[in-house]
Amino acid sequence: MTKRPLWLAAAPVIFLVLWSAGFGIAKLGLQHAEPLTLLALRYACVLVLLIPVALILRPPMPKTLRAWADIAIVGFLIQVVYFGLCYVAFKSGVSAGGVAIIVCLQPILVALAAPRFVGEVVSRKAWAGLALGLAGAATVIFARSGIQTENPFGLALTVLALFGITAGTLYEKKFGVSHHPVTSNLIQYGVGAAFTLPAAWASEGMAVAWDKQFLIVLAYLVIANSILAMSLLLAMIRAGEVSRVSALFYLVPALSALFAWPILGEAMPPLGWVGMALAGLGVAMVSRKRA
Repeated sequence: MTKRPLWLAAAPVIFLVLWSAGFGIAKLGLQHAEPLTLLALRYACVLVLLIPVALILRPPMPKTLRAWADIAIVGFLIQVVYFGLCYVAFKSGVSAGGVAIIVCLQPILVALAAPRFVGEVVSRKAWAGLALGLAGAATVIFARSGIQTENPFGLALTVLALFGITAGTLYEKKFGVSHHPVTSNLIQYGVGAAFTLPAAWASEGMAVAWDKQFLIVLAYLVIANSILAMSLLLAMIRAGEVSRVSALFYLVPALSALFAWPILGEAMPPLGWVGMALAGLGVAMVSRKRA
């Protein structure tokens, strides 16, 4: 049996920290810029960093039009559909809890679709873990946010975002081929910028309240959230079962609530820690390798 590289073993923890903290940090960013403008700036800055790296490293590029299209489709589903709709939903008035509890349904959708689309069989134990993870995530969000009246339009956008990230995960697993991370990121963020830049210019005027806090927010979203976290996510999808990787998203609402404490001043209620433990147990059940 081939031993897993150390970076791949540590990838889930690193990914969860970077991805979960991004929710609270993005909320700070939306205090300075409109949602599409924030995304457009984020993607443009990623490209500014990646293009010189690509020119120096000269990583291999896709050799067929189909390979280019596969990378671009995943980029569109995640960078444009998922992030774009989530950001607009936040701006429309949907609470962080409302977005998180909907998005964390992704493992259920992936588990339902995986046998049909990527040939994975989800065991009964994995189904039990998925259910436990959902219960834990719901407990965290309920403890933190309680019952709130949400904006129907924003909730509809969040549901569409959920389908976007689910479709992107399944498509990457079924059609994705291992490419150099610079190559994959360059193409995917190029697609994101191609869609969000004109949309932000036309609908929002690209207005930004520049200050030190916004520069820190933008730096985090570009380096940690966009380059590091997305590279780890795509690597984990290619290296392991897609349903196990998707189960990691059950921990995102809990960790997002935890990070919101120092970032946004939102304390974690005692019941939230119980939910976090349930979600962690559920993820462990789904992620545990078969004998």
